[in-house]
Amino acid sequence: MAALRSATTCFRLLRSSARVLFRIPAVHKPGKWTNILYKSIASLTVGGGLCAVPFKQVENLSHDSLIRRAASLVTDSSSTFLSQTTLGLIDAITEYSKAVHTLIALQRRYLDSIGKLTPAEEDTIWQVIIGQRSEVNDRQDECKRFESTWMSAVKLCETAAEAAYSSGAEHACITVRTNIQVALSQVEEAQKLSADADKKLAEAKVMEIERVAQYAASLENNSDEEEVPEAYLRED
Repeated sequence: MAALRSATTCFRLLRSSARVLFRIPAVHKPGKWTNILYKSIASLTVGGGLCAVPFKQVENLSHDSLIRRAASLVTDSSSTFLSQTTLGLIDAITEYSKAVHTLIALQRRYLDSIGKLTPAEEDTIWQVIIGQRSEVNDRQDECKRFESTWMSAVKLCETAAEAAYSSGAEHACITVRTNIQVALSQVEEAQKLSADADKKLAEAKVMEIERVAQYAASLENNSDEEEVPEAYLRED
């Protein structure tokens, strides 16, 4: 009952303050009386406690201001999307490059051991090479998937930047365009690494073909020498 009486007293005081506010002459500024009302509310205590009322002064925003704020939110969201897809693409390219270098190392190891392996050992290392080639293909497909999403993020940011500029949110426009340039630069550096790995893989493939051809030719020459009749090798 005491709490009920305290709440009732609080609301009565609020209504009294509101009546005073609405009876003010038109010549007075509303901000002055609003401050008086806020101070009255803040000073209300019932039973030693503060009677809190969720009053909030609302800013009078224009349509242009609201549009600029919305455009800023769009640029923030699109920049976050671009950041995440950029990280995903760079990681995918990095993993692809690692897989390619591992494949190159396996192929070189095989070429260095060609002719020295037993059939079982050669079959084992070829199974490893085939598995690593499959890994390279999977990583390459992953790069293509992330790159497609990343390109969509870049286009989205470009559209958001244009919208921000046309709405007057110049700062948001500049920020998102800067983010685009940073993302392009980071992805370009990562793509250089993958391009270098692809180049080395192609060189290793050419070397493999040459070494295998040389080894096959040497086997053929040895076979021909063994088949020459002994009579042709003796002097009369």
